[in-house]
Amino acid sequence: MNLEALDLHPRRRSTLALVAALLTPLVLVAQPAPPAESAGADDPAADQPGAVAEGPEFFESIDVNVVNVDVYVTDKKGNRITGLARDDFELYEDKKPVQITNFYAVEEGRAVSAPAAAAPGAPPEAGVPPGAPDVLEIPEDQRLHLVVYIDNFNIKVFDRNRVFAGLREFLRTSLSDGDRVMLMTYDRESHVRRPFTSDGATIASALFEIERISAMGNSAERDRQDVLKEIQEAEDPTYATLRARTYAESAFNDLTFSLNAIKNTVSSLAGLPGRKAILYVSSGLPLVAGEDVFHAIQEKWTSASSAIMEARQYDATRRYQEILAQANANRITFYTIDAGGLRVSTSISAEHARANATGFVDSIYFANLQGSLQMMAERTGGKAIYNTNDPTKGLGQVADDFRTYYSLGYQPAHSGDGRYHDIEVRTKRKDWVVRHRDGYRDKTVEARMADGVLSSLYFDVENNPLEVAIDRGRATPRDDGHYLVPVEVRIPIGRLTLLPRGETLAGRMRLYVAAMDTRGGISEVQEIPINVEIPAGEIDRARTQHYVYQAQLLMRKGAQKLAVGVRDELASVSSFTVRTMNIGAG
Repeated sequence: MNLEALDLHPRRRSTLALVAALLTPLVLVAQPAPPAESAGADDPAADQPGAVAEGPEFFESIDVNVVNVDVYVTDKKGNRITGLARDDFELYEDKKPVQITNFYAVEEGRAVSAPAAAAPGAPPEAGVPPGAPDVLEIPEDQRLHLVVYIDNFNIKVFDRNRVFAGLREFLRTSLSDGDRVMLMTYDRESHVRRPFTSDGATIASALFEIERISAMGNSAERDRQDVLKEIQEAEDPTYATLRARTYAESAFNDLTFSLNAIKNTVSSLAGLPGRKAILYVSSGLPLVAGEDVFHAIQEKWTSASSAIMEARQYDATRRYQEILAQANANRITFYTIDAGGLRVSTSISAEHARANATGFVDSIYFANLQGSLQMMAERTGGKAIYNTNDPTKGLGQVADDFRTYYSLGYQPAHSGDGRYHDIEVRTKRKDWVVRHRDGYRDKTVEARMADGVLSSLYFDVENNPLEVAIDRGRATPRDDGHYLVPVEVRIPIGRLTLLPRGETLAGRMRLYVAAMDTRGGISEVQEIPINVEIPAGEIDRARTQHYVYQAQLLMRKGAQKLAVGVRDELASVSSFTVRTMNIGAG
């Protein structure tokens, strides 16, 4: 059969406006595919079978969404409970029992038992071939991405550098093969100090560089001591309350910036595959900014009961809850280290001793700082390390979580409803301690794909089972200073799932694309549906070829990153890849 006689061509042409630095939304201007005979002999796609079908959909796309819940089981002394099976667990969503369809038991970084047979109709579990041996390779959806997040803005220099000794040893010795770790700092804005790498020793060595960077927590402590001193010296509660209010407003403003940075980090990690964890190192963030200074007012003037009520204006609990719900939605666990260590009331020191000081105000302050760290860890299934000058033991427990855990998967009855759903895991032994995230938000396929594209842009991390490739041609300058950049997205047809449709085999994909420039400007994620049809008689040759989607990208001059996500709708398989380009160079 002559392909050219059929007038079939695999290309789909479009123009995408990707002026990332201007944050311009992607604009898709579809153009008809050229006739097959117009393709030149040197065109690599000229003899590739396939066509874009513009008619109605020929199948119902069913999203098979498996929610994975990472579970850590210990006895009351903290010893790990291993050797459990699927039937040892009960899983509940919104207080209703759900069936566990996917199960992994991981010990010391290895899957030690093959999953039991899934329920009829359940999808096969990735990375588990039939007849697999007892020791299995960890699949991609179980690998760990760890972010070591050093909050330089909310940490004291001495506290930070003391913690680093134990942290360096943890990074050198406690990660498994295939784990990926990244180093970030927050210095009034977020900085990626080392991108994701499988070499934990590289991150450990980079901590020496962080020790040379200023930490700002000492300044915040001086501000607090100054306002407490003014309250003690004030002659009436009105002035003291005014001073406390000014301090609390400033502290709340700083807290807002800090929480926004954490929230942005959580968002950027959303699309990465597998387990994600943030090891957050700080001297603590307040749940209620300035709460202790209002207590200092009431401690001095017992009649000033309104001072405590005024502190509620600076309560950030809801903001924490929003961040943690977002973390749970994206399978991100927080592990927190209070670098302040064993805290001692400043009221007993000669430098900060105050008349009639009882230490109560300091206890409020410490509880306020540590409460946020406990909340971040507990709500996401992690651990908080506090009240110790040496975090080594606590980091050992974190390492145990990374290397030894159970993963329970289930298929929710709903799909992409956008709601937050509570999760509870129980074991048959009531005396065991079970930790896990407390819920998740059910995202649509489109939202999950957009997250994956953005994560690829942020971190250059690829998850590419479909083996998608991005090729670019020569950029053409325009009068407005921008460039038109021809790009081809190439997808091996042999990797796609195709179903019979009359005399053809047909499939459906969705293409997602976005770009980012060196200043961090990101375009909106553009979604492009693609139907593919191949004559049944040509399928053998087609499986050795590529489907090619061709586009013109409107981009700024300079370094740009282009990320592409492709979803095979029939197989529910997604791929993400990223390409760095230097537009207009040379």
